[in-house]
Amino acid sequence: MKRIYIKFIFCSVLFSALSLHSCTLEEYNPGAFTKEALATSIDGYETLINQCYFAMERFYYGSADWMSLTEGDTDLWTYKANESTSYTQWFWFFAGTSPNTTYTNNWWNGTYDGVGACNEAIALGDKPPYTTEEERNAKIAEARFLRAVYYFNAVEQFGAVTMLTEPITAETLTYSPTRTDPMTIYQEVILPDLRFASEWLPTGTHATTTTPTKKAALGFLAKACLQTYEYGSTEYLQEALDTAKKLITDCETGGGKYNTYMYPSYSEVFKESNNWENKEALWKHRWYAGADGHGSSNGNYKLNRNDEYFLCNINKFGAREDNQETRLTWEGSITGIFMPTQHLLSLYVQKDGTLDPRFHESFTTEWNANKNYTWDESAVHMYDKEETVIGKALNKGDLAIKFIMPQDIDYATEKQKEHISDYLLIDYHHVYSNDNNNVNMNYAYTNVTGNYKDDDTNENQFRYYYPSLNKHNSSNYYVANASKQRNGNLNATFIMRMAEVYLIAAEADIYLNGGANAAGYINKVRERAGANPLTGSITVRDILDERGRELCGEYCRFYDLKRTGMFKNSEYLENTHPDLAQFFHPNYALRPISTTFTATITNGSEYQNPGY
Repeated sequence: MKRIYIKFIFCSVLFSALSLHSCTLEEYNPGAFTKEALATSIDGYETLINQCYFAMERFYYGSADWMSLTEGDTDLWTYKANESTSYTQWFWFFAGTSPNTTYTNNWWNGTYDGVGACNEAIALGDKPPYTTEEERNAKIAEARFLRAVYYFNAVEQFGAVTMLTEPITAETLTYSPTRTDPMTIYQEVILPDLRFASEWLPTGTHATTTTPTKKAALGFLAKACLQTYEYGSTEYLQEALDTAKKLITDCETGGGKYNTYMYPSYSEVFKESNNWENKEALWKHRWYAGADGHGSSNGNYKLNRNDEYFLCNINKFGAREDNQETRLTWEGSITGIFMPTQHLLSLYVQKDGTLDPRFHESFTTEWNANKNYTWDESAVHMYDKEETVIGKALNKGDLAIKFIMPQDIDYATEKQKEHISDYLLIDYHHVYSNDNNNVNMNYAYTNVTGNYKDDDTNENQFRYYYPSLNKHNSSNYYVANASKQRNGNLNATFIMRMAEVYLIAAEADIYLNGGANAAGYINKVRERAGANPLTGSITVRDILDERGRELCGEYCRFYDLKRTGMFKNSEYLENTHPDLAQFFHPNYALRPISTTFTATITNGSEYQNPGY
């Protein structure tokens, strides 16, 4: 692994010297002969292959804000404390203001940096002296897999984009690029590349990281085939189902062919001890950092950033403080930006009124004090405690904050203590409104004091505390600079895992067979989680809800809503996230193409997406 990342650094220097780097979408390289010479040795060619990963590592899965592009602006998440004045491009469809049209610049440029590197590697695949075609095709398959992933994300984020499949030459360089519709790109690049990759990539082991394997290619092939349904096509649904069934059959018969696996319990999936060699992950990526160097072009402490995004503002309460010691623990991090919506939490309430076990496995709802603390009068009044709480003390390690759900077994008992407990007790109903399907921004006090009134005009101080997704929590860090709290998260991010394959099969079965077998697929996932099985006819909405429960925070939701037609108008969001629905416009199902780019081409206005 270390060798790959050292080559990343080498390649970034080499290619910036050789290329007109990101000046235009089509990057003409006047030094292409140097790459051809490099490709004549196996080590040199594998340097070209490694360059294909560079933009993926720098801008995509696990990097800054990719989670926001794939999970934000959806029914599952709002911005921290439901504030609508910051991060509006990520969580609020710009909140009614003029759209920011430059925030996608990194991913736009990164896509074509990555595609350009892949095209070079594919075109030069006949140069290195591999002894067998299997070895040669396995390496080419890496480039084709990555090219497919770049284009998959490009069309789902931006819609029609320029389709490049060959290295750019002086003759083909243009400053007036044309756009190709998504289905053509699926048909001519994404799906053929993934089929090639699924044939030629090695099987790998559970320790294989970053480098794609057969199961990664098959998983993405099933995913991409299903996604084409978004564009009115049914042509590839059978391939989606058949490919998913290949993986499912392998998984249920021991994983002998593709090395697939699904943990017997949901709790094992995100257990930190299972992270580096996670058996359920179809494709995962982790970064290297150590005293001898690091493998992130963003810096030695900007590695897997996902641990920074989901923790509520627990340090707002006096028994908690942000310090280096805490940041290195599994429950400690910086305050995140993702707050679960009322809709997301409601998905975990089963028909019998109990909680789906995945709720408490996926979300942290209790935090201990990391400093000694004594309740003072101002805190007692702010958090609606009775005067008897003044002077009560919490010691470091004591329970400090607890969020309770109405379905919790101890809810009634805890509810009775909300005004007298020596810890901060947060009732679900104080934070969320089931009537309005949103977050309560105001709060009516029971213990009226001073400016804290009982007329629902007070700012809701409880909305800063909410269940916090812990799938990405880490205690595995490289400490780059302790005094500045610069800690690089060394845990892997799971880009796709086996449980999703069952849900792909279920959805494809609905489209193809009316859902005759959908319950069987979806209940495999639910039974593993200890949730009640679904009965009766399974609908697309059932699948969408199940994907929310199982896959929230895993780079899926924005694409899920697009594929299932929930972005055709605002109706779905009006029912699930009405605060967001007021700002939605169907044009926002596509992101703006960065005006930093469109300003460099001669047809920038016509190239831009509608509404921007």
